[in-house]
Amino acid sequence: MTQTLALLDRNHLKAMTGGDTALAMEVIDIFREQAEVWSRMLDPLAEPSQWADAAHTLKGASLGIGAIRLAASCEKAEKAGRADAPPSRTGAAVLIGDIKDVLGETLEEAAQVLYEFTSPPPRRAS
Repeated sequence: MTQTLALLDRNHLKAMTGGDTALAMEVIDIFREQAEVWSRMLDPLAEPSQWADAAHTLKGASLGIGAIRLAASCEKAEKAGRADAPPSRTGAAVLIGDIKDVLGETLEEAAQVLYEFTSPPPRRAS
């Protein structure tokens, strides 16, 4: 049985921010803003070291917010980009495409988490 990695592990995020909701929201906002920059740097036509560096940076940021699945995709691409024999451009495109797919899903999940943080708790029936 395989375990599905979290798009955004809320417990991890809570632990990393000491349970401070305002800090968690700030960290997610920074992550979302920087995602566009990292995405542009993930170019399969670039030198493998460039997209491997971008994958490494995105991996670290992902781990900081609990985006475990994204971190795993980034690690796979980073290792491939730093290998003695990096992948072909087609192979790089597949690896980078995987990162971008999971990044999109992670950004949607991050928006959901922000919504949860700003929504009032449900009312209890009296």
